[in-house]
Amino acid sequence: MFDNVLHQSATSLLEEDIQNDRLPGSILFSGPEASGKFTCALELARVLSCTASPRGAWNCTCSSCLKHKALMGQNLLVAGPGNRTLEIDAARTTLLSENARNTSHVEASRYLYLRAVRKLTLRFSPILWQDDDKLQKFSPLLQAIDEDLEVLNPGRTIPDGDELVKILDDVEKQCVKLESSFLYDSLPVLQIRNISSWAHMSSTAGKKVIVIENADCMAESSRNALLKILEEPPEDAMFILTTTRRGAILPTILSRVRTYAFFNRSTEHQQEVINRVFHYNPVISGAPIPDTINAFLQSYLPVSPDTVKANAGIYFKTSMEGHVPDIPAIVKVCGGFEPRELFRIFIRAIIEEQRSLLGSEKGCEASEKIISHLRTAWNNVSIFNQSPAAALEELVRSLMQTNMIYGDLFKEKEYE
Repeated sequence: MFDNVLHQSATSLLEEDIQNDRLPGSILFSGPEASGKFTCALELARVLSCTASPRGAWNCTCSSCLKHKALMGQNLLVAGPGNRTLEIDAARTTLLSENARNTSHVEASRYLYLRAVRKLTLRFSPILWQDDDKLQKFSPLLQAIDEDLEVLNPGRTIPDGDELVKILDDVEKQCVKLESSFLYDSLPVLQIRNISSWAHMSSTAGKKVIVIENADCMAESSRNALLKILEEPPEDAMFILTTTRRGAILPTILSRVRTYAFFNRSTEHQQEVINRVFHYNPVISGAPIPDTINAFLQSYLPVSPDTVKANAGIYFKTSMEGHVPDIPAIVKVCGGFEPRELFRIFIRAIIEEQRSLLGSEKGCEASEKIISHLRTAWNNVSIFNQSPAAALEELVRSLMQTNMIYGDLFKEKEYE
């Protein structure tokens, strides 16, 4: 069990609870980004569906395990926001490289790519989107992706050369549009209600598993609806929540789940994950293995994270000096902040820029206001679909107003 989740002690606890029939119906995987929480949730879904004896062996070939390895299990539902296009790009590179060199990792690379794409498309199940007017709009995208993936399914010969590139290009195009145009950044209450209806339906194919990634990203109405389900959970359903911010989960929800803690892996362990999962070859790439999994995935962004962070520093410094930054130029250099992950990096860089204010009581007050303004800017872009340029224009005004109130704190010598 859990052979694909490396260097996390939570897997040993899970395996022990499964073997001793102590696994509760609702659990929470809590830990930093890229610590294996979501992978572990999907693997737990496979183990619980396994029909072999003993259950859940990594190399199990029962029909249920084979479907789950390709993320095609009928009793699996995945919901919640998540950036998946970078992983799809990384898996694409791996598949193309391993297939071109006809290595022993071709089949593993096929599964890696299929799973990367389906980690996104599973969030667009008609079960989740029932009664949502967006369903008809994105259905053609899903159909196009499914048709392309059909050619790559296990048991079929992987196309060579230009034909494979063409298929992967088409999948990437559809996935980018699917994620950027339709995926909610905050799980809506309608999806929670649809999850509840599905979970309460009887199943003849074993336990249903509902994975909610980034469960902290919910409006109050969604949290209350989820709480209601967890108070009286369906007998044949298993709820797996993941979060990077356990403190943002309602205490009443925390009281109804068992938490399994995931930890930030060492640099060596993260590099091992990159090497074993993506078969990263420094000789071929011409660059050393990145220190972290996040850094590796961000290397597939169209704009370097360092460029985005540098422009965030210019933006913040200019604002704090009482001047309006050249926002159109910043947006252009940052690639229009597409994908949305670039805007997240920009906002986080400003958070780091203002940390020096925390050395005084007055500075802490100013920092709290700045963080609030940054959160508003992020929500305006990620939830309300405001353009990054418009969000940054509003943010400048808010920062300059804060500068007027706490002006002495923002002198260049104070925050550099």
